[in-house]
Amino acid sequence: MALSHLAPPTWSVLQPLSGAEALDAGLPYLPATPATTSWGRLPSDADAPVMSVEPGTTVVVDTVSHEGILEDQGGDPVAFFGRHGIAAHDVLSDAITIASSGTHDLTGGPHVVTGPIEVRGAQPGDLIAVHMGPLTPRTHYGIVSSRHHRGLLPGTFPAEGPVTSVFCLLDEPGTDQVRATLPLRPGDAERPIRFPLQPFLGTVGVATPGERRHSVPPGPHGGNLDIRLLVTGTTLYLPVQVPGAGVYVGDPHFAQGNGEIALTALEAPLRATLTLDLIPADQARARFGSVAGPFAVTPEFLVPTGLDEDLDVAVARCGENAVALLGAAFGVHPEIAYAYLSAATDFEISQVVDLVKGSHAMIRLSDFAALGRELAR
Repeated sequence: MALSHLAPPTWSVLQPLSGAEALDAGLPYLPATPATTSWGRLPSDADAPVMSVEPGTTVVVDTVSHEGILEDQGGDPVAFFGRHGIAAHDVLSDAITIASSGTHDLTGGPHVVTGPIEVRGAQPGDLIAVHMGPLTPRTHYGIVSSRHHRGLLPGTFPAEGPVTSVFCLLDEPGTDQVRATLPLRPGDAERPIRFPLQPFLGTVGVATPGERRHSVPPGPHGGNLDIRLLVTGTTLYLPVQVPGAGVYVGDPHFAQGNGEIALTALEAPLRATLTLDLIPADQARARFGSVAGPFAVTPEFLVPTGLDEDLDVAVARCGENAVALLGAAFGVHPEIAYAYLSAATDFEISQVVDLVKGSHAMIRLSDFAALGRELAR
């Protein structure tokens, strides 16, 4: 079932090697092609890097959304988006190529990830810091899908057929704040629901040893974290699993609510400008202690995470990591950290739909300003 019926605005799309001032600035550019992407499974140490950079390098990476190219949507993005009023020239050519490539590993998940990128000198025990620069929408449309009876309400949705794909458009460019729109009811273009964009990459990870992992569940390697705070200005820290790190990104979003209850959020392609830094193991321990799993720093918050198939355990692990981070970063005694977190910190549900559930905490950095010790990013 497809839900749409909104008039398209007059946007241009970012086709491969087009637009984006970053390309004109001479930054290394990684397009999304069948040779530079993995579809369904994540890179492992057996995958040769598709780009190799020195630590501190800023790169531009194109990502492709799985929505609109999947087999249950017909596997033909021109036809799929055409049914929603999108002209063929406004469908991304890399999405068309990947859809027809036959590279989807059907034993894995739905996600297309671009990479892996080698960060020279990275070794297990180090941290990779992925600094999120501009995350630019490549299209003016996206999809929110419900499928597999695997969302928060699997007994209720999707209500008609195996998949429901809700089509969303962006407002006209040039407005004060571009927002996404979707119809109040199917066919009701006169009364759109409008909500703000918050572009971020749902999948950011590092390669793992052994077999290529399913693209859906996140883990210590990062992967499909679906943390909506990973916007421009945020830094995500990932523990290196294999030499060279093997950084990859994908599952681009225009917006998501904490929880991502329908299985997907507003999925749509982004052009990501990322700076890849390396923190050697000894420096990582000095700055962050022995925190397990990915964590992030935004301009406002320190963001530990917790991951587990059981949401209660995921939240508990997030709490353990929060206590450990406060001790390592600011010297807070564990009992005081535990009390502070209860009094002053929000523990959020990142997502409940990725087999392994996620929680993240939002620790205000301003609360520690009086210590005179800033958390360097």
